[in-house]
This record gives sequence, C-alpha cells and structure tokens, in this order.
Amino acid sequence: MEQSATDSVHQFINVLRHERRLSDNTLNAYTRDLAQLTQYCNDQQIRSWDNVDVHDIRLFMTHRHCTGLGSRSLQRELSACRTFFDFLIKKHSLPYNPATTVRAPKAAKALPKVLDVDQINAMLDTPVTDDLDIRDVAMWEVMYSSGLRVSEVTDLNLLDVDFSSRTVQVMKGKGNKARLLPLGKKAVASIQRWLAVRSVLLKEGEFALFVGNKGNRLTTRSVQLRLERWRKKLGIQSRITPHMLRHSFASHMLESSQDLRAVQELLGHSNISTTQVYTHLDFQHLASVYDQAHPRAKQKKSPH
Repeated sequence: MEQSATDSVHQFINVLRHERRLSDNTLNAYTRDLAQLTQYCNDQQIRSWDNVDVHDIRLFMTHRHCTGLGSRSLQRELSACRTFFDFLIKKHSLPYNPATTVRAPKAAKALPKVLDVDQINAMLDTPVTDDLDIRDVAMWEVMYSSGLRVSEVTDLNLLDVDFSSRTVQVMKGKGNKARLLPLGKKAVASIQRWLAVRSVLLKEGEFALFVGNKGNRLTTRSVQLRLERWRKKLGIQSRITPHMLRHSFASHMLESSQDLRAVQELLGHSNISTTQVYTHLDFQHLASVYDQAHPRAKQKKSPH
C-alpha cells in the first residue's frame, strides 16, 4: 500500500492512545489486527484505503478464517476494521465504511470457568514457606475479595489501599475507568502480612503494592507464572488463570446475593449484559442440584 495508507494507521493508533486513552493491551490488539488487513491489501495489490470495498473485506474475513482464526478473533478483527474506517471517514473524507455490512461468524458463548468455594479456600489457606508466598496469598485474596483483573492488581500502588475503611481504589480499570471496591477482612490481613516483608524487597522509588524479588512492580506475566506454580503445588490438574479468580468472585457473589446490578458495579462492567453470563453459571448450579434432588428428575436405576 502507499505510504499515506500506512501513515493513516499510525494516526489512528495515536488517536486511540492519546484521545481515547485505551490500554496498551487494546492498542496492541488494534495494531496487530490492522497489520493483518494491511498485509492482505498488499497481497491483493490494493494501493489505498479508498480502493477497499465490501467485497474486499468479505474476502479478507474468509482468508483469515481459512488460516484457522476462531470466531471471536474474527469478530475482533472485523470490529477493528469498522472502527478504523469510521476514523478514515471522519479524518480523511473516506466516502463510506466497507466493513459496516460484513458479518463475522457468531461464536458459541463459552461460560467462564470458576473455582468452587472449597478450591478457593484450599488455595488461600495453604501454609506459606517464604516471603513471595506471603505476597502471592495477598494477591489471590485481593483478586478473589474484590474481583480485580490481573492488570488492575499489578497496577495497584500502596496508597490505593485504605485500611481504615477496608477499600481499594482501582485507578486504571478497563477503559481507563476508576472504581472504589470493598476489601474483605482476610484480604486486608493478608496485605498487612505482606507489607511486613515488602520493605525488605522494595526498590527505592517504587510505589507498587506488589513487587518481585528484585523490588520492581510485578508484570501480569509474572503473576500468571506464580499462579501456575501454585496450581502444581496444590495438585490441581486443570489449568488456573488469574481471571478465574475474578470469575469465581462474580459467580459466588451472584449465587449468594442474587443482585446482578451490584455485581456489575463491583466488576466494573459498563454493560449489564456482560455480567449476565454469571447468571447462566448460577443456573447450571441450580440445575445440577435439581437433577440430584428432585424425585422426578432422578434417573431410575436399571433392574438389571
């Protein structure tokens, strides 16, 4: 493609970064998705964005599907294309958006995986053996107590925690939204236990609540690796991710309170439909109890 077409992509990413203030992860996703579109246009010898039409976008989606891309990834890439072409219409007088009428295949809704209460308790009550274990328990407690995303946990600073009111302030949530969340007593106690040893590891000038053995702020990847270590230590066969602690928080809160709006606020979801997935988890639990308990639901044993 022409240099001006490539420049338009860079301008778009800068708008997302500086005006919409999207997270680094989201910016990286947009950059990757538009790089795929640019490469496809190069392969088709399309020189500028003005020359891209609906047929080209459909063929691009077909091409990406043939490479093995799943439905959710196709939907994300198509969404990136639509947003980019909207930008070109506004900033570069593109006549229309060729991605508007194109539809990606619908993805089957996968229910989030959660840990049950016994698994959570086993994990949080495991005896610790060193300072990093103390830190890990504090992280798991915060994630399960307040439903934080892993990036929100690594972004926490010491001053974001108010011990007197037992709250934690998330300054950079998804979409750069802040929210104030309650902290459970056990989470507060775990953080205080961690603070007793944090000062030994802390690098000068570092404000992060959770740091590594070199005193620097933890990365999301290091948290994932520590959780994998804990999974092996506990002898859990199935994979555990940091987001499963958030899912478990939401599912257990909804199961106990039946207050969907409150759970939405705690999770920081802008749309309640995102939170509603946890009602399906709750129904699965109820259906399981029903199948086991209702006299007319039980399977009759074969006389043979």
